[in-house]
Amino acid sequence: MGAFLFGVGLIGMLDGIVFHQLLQWHSVYMPTDRFHQIVSDGLFHLLVTGIIFISGLFLWKGDHHVHGGIFWGGLLLGGGSFNLLEGIIDHHLLQIHHVKPGPYQLHYDLAYDLAALLFLLAGWLLYRQGQAAQSR
Repeated sequence: MGAFLFGVGLIGMLDGIVFHQLLQWHSVYMPTDRFHQIVSDGLFHLLVTGIIFISGLFLWKGDHHVHGGIFWGGLLLGGGSFNLLEGIIDHHLLQIHHVKPGPYQLHYDLAYDLAALLFLLAGWLLYRQGQAAQSR
């Protein structure tokens, strides 16, 4: 659980840093003025920071002898789950923002979804490999 939540928080933080701050492609909530866009990003960062903190508590209190594949698999499963859900809900259903608004926004959104699916696949494979190795 700790690795999964750590993946959710880490990928959320990277999303905010890369897409919101460095590239400035979008904010969490775009259909408003710049002040409220920045506030929405700040609330998002506060949420993912809380998730990272909670994941740290789980990892600190949990089993410290877990196989690396289980940890990295859980991390990628958490990150991929976050990105896929965020992509489907925010980009496609609610359309409160897109990865990169503009003429090719659907392409960027679908590439984001594909990356999430690759994270999920890699995470699932690593997790299964870790479980098999740990049960030996």
